[in-house]
Amino acid sequence: MHVADNRIIPVVVINRADHAEALGEALVTGGIPIAEVTFRTAAAPEAIQRMSANPDLLVGAGTVLNPAQVDQAVDAGARFIVSPGFSTAVVKRAQQHGLPVFPGAVTPSEIMAALDLGLTTIKFFPANVYGGPAALKALGAPFPQVRFIPTGGVSAENLAIYLSLPNVAAVGGSWMVPASAVDAGDMDTIRTLCAEASAAVASLGTEA
Repeated sequence: MHVADNRIIPVVVINRADHAEALGEALVTGGIPIAEVTFRTAAAPEAIQRMSANPDLLVGAGTVLNPAQVDQAVDAGARFIVSPGFSTAVVKRAQQHGLPVFPGAVTPSEIMAALDLGLTTIKFFPANVYGGPAALKALGAPFPQVRFIPTGGVSAENLAIYLSLPNVAAVGGSWMVPASAVDAGDMDTIRTLCAEASAAVASLGTEA
């Protein structure tokens, strides 16, 4: 499975690793079998390890800021790496491990730096602050080979706008994995929100 296959990447902040298996199952049964587990919490490495045991779930690490965290994520079983910004060191370490890596890049200079390292799919974060769909449309002209994963401010309300853009591979978001539900172990809510988001994507058609 490729990271962009479902066109939505749930961005998960998990504080209790003992919720990880149930969360992974809720994502799978809700129709979005992928998770970007952010390194914002101490529980992240163990959560990645536990979720990675689910053969139907593609688990990656997000908010990866340095090469040491790349190594930590790999040791935990992460299968892709996401960064909020562009770090040559992080990209190269992920490439050394043979993992897909999606650094944040919002300016032409950052995008060109990513291209220099052989990347053509890039995170666009925070999307709502850096111009949203209008910015992505504008960047499509000079960078026709680049596909973006806008994250930050993406919601059920604007999902269709982003996914209608030809240079958007997928979107990242947390609206289907709200922190309150994750912390409470409320997997029914997460399953329902994932199913709604998956259905919304399906209604747009399969054209990327």
